Order: sequence, then structure tokens, then C-alpha cells
Amino acid sequence: MIYLILGLVAFFPIHLLTMLAPQWREARIASMGENKWKGIYSVASTIGFVLIVWGYSLARPDATELFTPPSWAPHLVIGLMAIAFILMMAGSLPAGRTKQAVKHPFVLSIMIWAFAHLLANGDLASAILFGSFLIYAVWNRINLKHRDVGEPVAVSSTSDLIAIISGLAIWVIVLFWLHEWAIGVIPIA
Repeated sequence: MIYLILGLVAFFPIHLLTMLAPQWREARIASMGENKWKGIYSVASTIGFVLIVWGYSLARPDATELFTPPSWAPHLVIGLMAIAFILMMAGSLPAGRTKQAVKHPFVLSIMIWAFAHLLANGDLASAILFGSFLIYAVWNRINLKHRDVGEPVAVSSTSDLIAIISGLAIWVIVLFWLHEWAIGVIPIA
């Protein structure tokens, strides 16, 4: 469990700076330059992410069971993950109608991913991992409502189409190959 916790400790602080210390973050970017900041951000995020995945795969098999998930939960997760991947891509692409309607689709995708996985996994390692991300995403979503989001931009239905196609493609790859390889769990058994 220690590697999972170390991963969360490496991952979240740099992601929380926008919410907790935006002026400090902006001052660091101004003093060191945006490229150097992005480099530090990327390294911290990557180290944290790798430790999270590795730590979770080590902790999950021996984790204390907190509750027994309902039998229908894995089926719900599969459907919710298709939506989460589409929203993730909508948040990563230029503005489309989805991004305009949802405002922060990437954050919503994290909320859906975390909630779905909390529902389907009743162990302590899952509660720590997915609970942390759900709390972060909800807090970030609330915080984003209070930040200036800038000028409205033109939207393109093409971005929505690309988000749907690429989101579903990623969903298939994760569902049939990547999830088992990275986590050791086959979502469709």
C-alpha cells in the first residue's frame, strides 16, 4: 500500500496548486518559464501516476475488504467508462458542443471514473485510490466554478465527433487489453 500512497503524494500536490496556491504557481511559472514548469509538472505527474498504478496493482490483492460490491456494478462500470473516455477526449480537444455544455468534461470524466470504480471495488486500496480522485475531482469542479474561464470560443461539432470516436477507441483498448496489462484485472471476465 505504501507505493500507492507515495504515488498519490507525488501526483496530487502539483495538481492542487491551481486551487490552493494559484498566485504561488503563477509566480513560479513567471520566474522559471512555462516550459520548465511544464517539465516539472510532467515529471511529477508521471512519477506519481506510475507509482499509483504499480502501487495499486501490488496493494489490491491483499487489501482489506470493506464491502461486497453489488453483482451488477461491473456491468455499470463498463458503460460508465465509455462515457468517461468520451468526456476525457472532449476535454482534451478544441471546444465542441460537449465541452460547451458540460464546461469541464475532463474533470467530469475523472468523477465518473472514480465513482464507478468505487462502486465496483470494495477493498481498502480501491477506496484510497478512487476516493482520492473523486474528492479531488469534486473539489476541482467546485473550484473551477469560481475561476475566470476567459472568453467564449467558437465550437465545432467535428471536435465532438472526434471525441466520440477516439473516446470509444480508447475504451475498447482499455477494456480488452490495457486494463489487464496495467492493473492485472480483466474487466470483462
